[in-house]
Amino acid sequence: MFYRMSIFPTMGFQQDTVVLIPPWLEQLLHTPFFNVCRIHADAARSECNMFCIDCNGEAFCFYCRSSRHKDHQVIQIRRSSYHDVVRVSEIQKVLDISGVQTYVINSARVLFLNVRPQPKSGKGVAQICEICGRSLLDPVRFCSLGCKLEGIKKNGDASFALDGRNEELTMDTSRGSVSSRQQEEGLREGSTQDMYSSTPSPPSSNARRRKGIPHRAPFGS
Repeated sequence: MFYRMSIFPTMGFQQDTVVLIPPWLEQLLHTPFFNVCRIHADAARSECNMFCIDCNGEAFCFYCRSSRHKDHQVIQIRRSSYHDVVRVSEIQKVLDISGVQTYVINSARVLFLNVRPQPKSGKGVAQICEICGRSLLDPVRFCSLGCKLEGIKKNGDASFALDGRNEELTMDTSRGSVSSRQQEEGLREGSTQDMYSSTPSPPSSNARRRKGIPHRAPFGS
C-alpha cells in the first residue's frame, strides 16, 4: 500500500534513507472534484466527490460508487470555502495524519487536502506551516496533506505509514481534546436537545379554592 522513496545524499541524507508514501496520495491531491459525472449527469447526486484508493483513478459520483466501487476503499471529499477537505475519521484509517492541522467545520473534524493561497504570516505568530508559511492553530508542522507530502520529500523526517498508534489518534484544539472515536460517534448520533420548554404543572385536584369576602345582610329598621 506504500512505496519506498529514496532520499539522495544531495538532499542531506544517506543513500539508504527511505520514507513511506502511499502510491495513490499524489493522485488524490491532484484530482479535480465536484465536476458533474459524465455517466449520471441527469441524476440528483451526480457531483464527483469520491475517490477510490484501490483503483487510484479519477473522481466519481455516488452512483458510480454503488455500481463500480462497492467493495473498495473509498474516500469522500467535501468542500469548505471552495477548498477540498476530508473528514479525519475517514482519512486516518489509511494515512498517518500526525503533524497536520485539523479544523472543526459543521461539527465534523476535517483537514485540507492542499495548500490554500494566502499572504505569509506576520511576526508574532507562534505556529506556521513549514512548507507554505500559513499560520496554524495548534503546535503542528503542516497545514494540509499536500504540505506534509512536500515536507516528507524535502526532509524525510515524517511518514504517512500507519503504526497502530494512529488508530487512537487524539486531536488537541482550542476547544479541548476530542478523540477521533468520540467525534465519529458524535457525528453519527448527533446532539439531542429539548424541543419543548418546560410548562408549569397543573394545580392539584385537592387544592383549596380561596373563599370570597362574606357579605352580611343589612339589619332591618
